[in-house]
Amino acid sequence: MATKEMQVVKGLDIERYMGRWYEIASFPSRFQPKSGVDTRATYTLNPDGTVHVLNETWTDGKRGYIEGTAYKTDPKSDEAKLKVKFYVPPFLPIIPVTGDYWVLYIDADYQYAVVGQPSRSYLWILSRRAHIDEETYNMLVEKAKEEGYDVGKLHKSPHSDNPPETENAPQDTKGIWWIKSIFGK
Repeated sequence: MATKEMQVVKGLDIERYMGRWYEIASFPSRFQPKSGVDTRATYTLNPDGTVHVLNETWTDGKRGYIEGTAYKTDPKSDEAKLKVKFYVPPFLPIIPVTGDYWVLYIDADYQYAVVGQPSRSYLWILSRRAHIDEETYNMLVEKAKEEGYDVGKLHKSPHSDNPPETENAPQDTKGIWWIKSIFGK
């Protein structure tokens, strides 16, 4: 059976997309600690049109993070197909790692998004709020399923009622979360 071509959002308003997004659910990834909580991404538009990416998660009360840059795969296209480049490991950023970031769904108010990539190995359900209702969650899962994702692999991301603020968070200055994640911890 041929896999259907993924439908990507067209005409994404990149300025409206900027800001904080909470990871509501995702496919487990070796790039994130399994015990991470309050996982989120903050996007900021750079003067050159690229996007500064800050991914954060908390493990054992300490903030682990990685910063990167996102840019349109084809600047002439109106499709929301981006590339994201990070340098790893985060505590000694020397190796560039680039991945696809395709916005598959965004609601009209830019409050919920489904993000994936062409191999369907990675999937994120994002929200502007740390908690969403079950009806909205199920609708977003259905959007992913329509794009050919095995939604049975989705793992809900735990969030506290009062997510920590970046400025006050104890740092994982050694990058231990990143090393553990490589070994599946």
